[in-house]
Amino acid sequence: MAQAPTDDLKITPLHERHLRANGRMVPFGGYSLPVQYPTGIMAEHKWTREHAGLFDVSHMGPSFLLLNERSGDAEADHAAISAIIEPLICGDIASLKPGQIRYTLLLNDQGGTLDDLLVARSPLVAGGLYIVVNAGTKETDFERIEAAAGDKARLIRADGTYALMALQGPEAASVMATIAPGAADLGFMTYNAFDWGSDKLIVSRSGYTGEDGFEILVVTADAAALWDRLLSDERVKPVGLGARDSLRLEAGLPLYGHDLDETVSPIEAGLGFAVSRRRREEADLPGAARILQEISNKPSRLRVGLLVDGAPAREGAEILDGTGEPVGTVTSGGFAPSLGKAIALGFVPPAHAEIGSKLQVSVRGRAQPAEVVPTPFVPHRYFRKTQAS
Repeated sequence: MAQAPTDDLKITPLHERHLRANGRMVPFGGYSLPVQYPTGIMAEHKWTREHAGLFDVSHMGPSFLLLNERSGDAEADHAAISAIIEPLICGDIASLKPGQIRYTLLLNDQGGTLDDLLVARSPLVAGGLYIVVNAGTKETDFERIEAAAGDKARLIRADGTYALMALQGPEAASVMATIAPGAADLGFMTYNAFDWGSDKLIVSRSGYTGEDGFEILVVTADAAALWDRLLSDERVKPVGLGARDSLRLEAGLPLYGHDLDETVSPIEAGLGFAVSRRRREEADLPGAARILQEISNKPSRLRVGLLVDGAPAREGAEILDGTGEPVGTVTSGGFAPSLGKAIALGFVPPAHAEIGSKLQVSVRGRAQPAEVVPTPFVPHRYFRKTQAS
C-alpha cells in the first residue's frame, strides 16, 4: 500500500507516479521514496540484472559549476574551473576531456571522506562542470563548493528544477536508443545532452548497480512523461531503494554514511584508484600526508568483501577472527539474490584482509563462518568503448 509522505519530507517530481504504482514509500535522505513496488525487492533486483530497471534518484544532488568570466580559450577555461574544485577532492579534473566523467571523493584535511561524487567536464560549455553529489550530504557539499568558487564561479543546483532517474541493466542501452539514439553510443563514464520533450536530456552512461546503464537528468516539466515513456517499454520496470541497495552491494560499491564516512580514507576504503596519479605526485590533495603514508605502508584497516554462511550480517555486526575475538565491523550486509547467499562489506586489519581469510561474523549473538572474497561479488558489466589505435 502506498503511503503519503509526512509533512517534513520532500517529494520528487515523480512522487505521484510512485503512488499510482503502489510503491511502498519510506523516508530516505529527507525525501519520501519507494523502497519497493508490489512485485517485491527480489523480483526487482533480478529484473534489473536480466532486463532494465528504472529508478527515481531525484533526491541526489545534481548541479552545474560554471565560470563567471570565460576567456574564450576552452582549455584555459577548463583549467580555471578545475583549479576551483580540485583543492576539495582527490581526482584529476584538469585532464578530463569534454563529456568525460570522473568518480572522486570530497575529503577533509585529515584525508577522511566527506562524500563520494561524480565530476564531469561539460561537452557544451567551456569552463563548465556537471557535478552529482549524494542526497544526505548535498547541503554541506554545495556549501563547500560555493565557498571554493567565491566570485570566480557560480554553482547552479538542479535538484529543484530537474528530476534524475537511472535506467540500469543489460537491456538499458537498447531501450535508451529508442529515446535518444545517440545516448546508446556513449561509453562508460561519459555524458552528453540530447533533445527530448521541451528541453534537453543530460544523459550519462553511469550508475550504481554494476550493470550497464544510464543516469538521465530531465527538466521537471518533462519528468513524468519520460518516466511513462520508459515504462511503456516491456523491457523496463520500476525499481525501489531496496533493490538499489542489494544491487550496489553485489557490485561491491560503497555507500556513503555506511562504508564511507569522514574517518575513512580512500585507501582504507579500497578506492585508491580515485586518488589520481598527478594528485599523488604533487601531494596537493586534502589529507595528503595521511593518504600518501597509507599508500606506502598500508592503513590500519581495509575494506573487504565477505561471503557469509547463514543469515545476513547487517551493519554494525562484529567481525571475528577464528578464535572469536573481534577484529572489525560490518558496514553493509544483506542477502545477494544473484548468488543466493549472504554477503557483507566491512573493515578489518590488513592481517585479516587477504583473500581466502577465514573469519566469522556475529549475528544476533551467534558466530557464523565468513570468508574474505574478491569484490565485486557479481562482475561489473559496464560498457567500455575500445580506444582507436
